[in-house]
Amino acid sequence: MSNTNVADLSPNKRADFYSSRPKNVIDSSKRYQAMIETGKGNIVVSLNATAAPEHVNSFVFLSQEGFFNGLTFHRVEPGFVIQGGDPQGNGRGGPGYTIKGEFGLKHGEGALAMARLGDNMNPKRESSGSQFYITLAPTPFLDGQYSVFGKVEQGMETVRAIRVGDTINSIKITEM
Repeated sequence: MSNTNVADLSPNKRADFYSSRPKNVIDSSKRYQAMIETGKGNIVVSLNATAAPEHVNSFVFLSQEGFFNGLTFHRVEPGFVIQGGDPQGNGRGGPGYTIKGEFGLKHGEGALAMARLGDNMNPKRESSGSQFYITLAPTPFLDGQYSVFGKVEQGMETVRAIRVGDTINSIKITEM
């Protein structure tokens, strides 16, 4: 989509960098895994491209572009969620596009899901293109409102150790 190495841009310059959702970079019949490398350790998540192909595609694309490199976890709610992927670091930034909701998966402990702006700013309830969260406990009240697209397979101890301001060093994608 671009000739610029996004990872070389400062986080603020990554905000609204893309004018539209990425073209398809995944095969929704295949399995993908992401390793989120943080200063506190690694978090390995399985990505469900069958149930949430648009969300997995965006996450894989942005990871491959280096979009997440150096961004922080800007929100930590003990017993609830950790949230990152905002280039502005304040909960309002994104890559420049949103994603239509995909609501087939549930919010169990370790669910990887996309955040979204509030209904007053986002009446279509579309997901952020980049802001993701990981649940620290089952949160069934979020089912059908936020799009789950993966699950932590290893590293819940790292998820629990994350604090506001901790950095996402990189996200590496593996096709399984």
